[in-house]
Amino acid sequence: MHHLSPLLKQASQVCVDHGEGSWLVDTDGRRYLDFTSGIGVTSTGHCHPTVVAAAQEQVGRVIHAQYTTVAHRPMLELTDALAERMPEGIDSVAFANSGSESVEAALRLARQATGRANIIVFDGGFHGRTMAAASLTTSGTKVRTGFHPMMAGVEVSPFPHAYRYGWSEEQATEFALRELDHILKTRTAPSDTAAMLIEPVQGEFGYYPANTAFMQGLAERCRQHGILLICDEIQAGYGRTGRFWSHNHFDVTPDIVITAKGLASGFPLSAIAASESLMSKGLAGSQGGTYGANAVACAAALATLEVIDKEQLVDNAAQQGELLGKRLHELQQRFPLIDTLRGKGLMQGMEIADDHRTPRGDLAARLTSAAEAEGLLLLRCGTEGQIVRWLPPLTVSSAEIDEAVARFARAAQQVAA
Repeated sequence: MHHLSPLLKQASQVCVDHGEGSWLVDTDGRRYLDFTSGIGVTSTGHCHPTVVAAAQEQVGRVIHAQYTTVAHRPMLELTDALAERMPEGIDSVAFANSGSESVEAALRLARQATGRANIIVFDGGFHGRTMAAASLTTSGTKVRTGFHPMMAGVEVSPFPHAYRYGWSEEQATEFALRELDHILKTRTAPSDTAAMLIEPVQGEFGYYPANTAFMQGLAERCRQHGILLICDEIQAGYGRTGRFWSHNHFDVTPDIVITAKGLASGFPLSAIAASESLMSKGLAGSQGGTYGANAVACAAALATLEVIDKEQLVDNAAQQGELLGKRLHELQQRFPLIDTLRGKGLMQGMEIADDHRTPRGDLAARLTSAAEAEGLLLLRCGTEGQIVRWLPPLTVSSAEIDEAVARFARAAQQVAA
């Protein structure tokens, strides 16, 4: 008997006892390969010894050193460590607890710094569940339904979803940039537009990467009109795509970077980063929060970066991502229900559809359920729940990828039978 809200829908039937690396163990002692990473959070795997030791040591020193009241060393050291990994010119960091909070902090900063009201987001983006973040989200209606009216000042521009449109990447990109220009002429003048906010690799909508022509087109228009470019790196950042930031794939430099999820290996922590000059244009006291920059979370985040560097996890994500992509393409040749594959590095999506490219969320649900029975945990996303997403930790080994794919193949064989 429990009293958990019935509105919380869990993707599996597993009740976890403990975890280690890529594995979770339930209360009955059964082991599962976890290729969800808590939706991309446990970047260093479950309970990495370095992260555990750092958190344990910090718990014994101070747990809650409220960061608008006092400073503490883990927070200060983390700002320096993050600044070293940011694009050139970005050297100022503010912390919060969740991705949604940092999205809203970035929105607040953009409006205050520019004196402009409107934000352009891109069709299919997921930016969070709180009011402003949900107003910026168009990956699906589940975070918006029954929540209206949404925040004003948001314009939605097309993303180059080549698969969805049935076009080539070039056609989809030309269309998306042409429509963006149309929006700037008809719905939000550049002089009214504070920022463009984008996931360089979309998560919840279906693991759609942007491309260089599109991202550079956005950057060019932002420079031309004095509009800020904000990259939401909450899911795709921190090495997940085989580069430290997903926007690194596209050779652009944002004005604001948002990070969360893999930042602290499971401890609640998020951040926005911008140049000090841009940060200084916000209003004093507009950043903060009771639990932001929690000392234990910051210590875990520092340890996470230590592990990423020492174990070369960004390179591992690129190498293992290449292997994962190869293995998934082999599965696609065997199972026609896998219509296409998308993504980068260790962030890959498998579109499940019928012969007419109709999304089959029902088949995807059966696949993830059958995979769970085989001891493999996977998540779904997409408007119909038709995308099976593969998100192993950055520490994943080649042997674990092969094992996961073998387990999924057995599950797919059952569903296809």
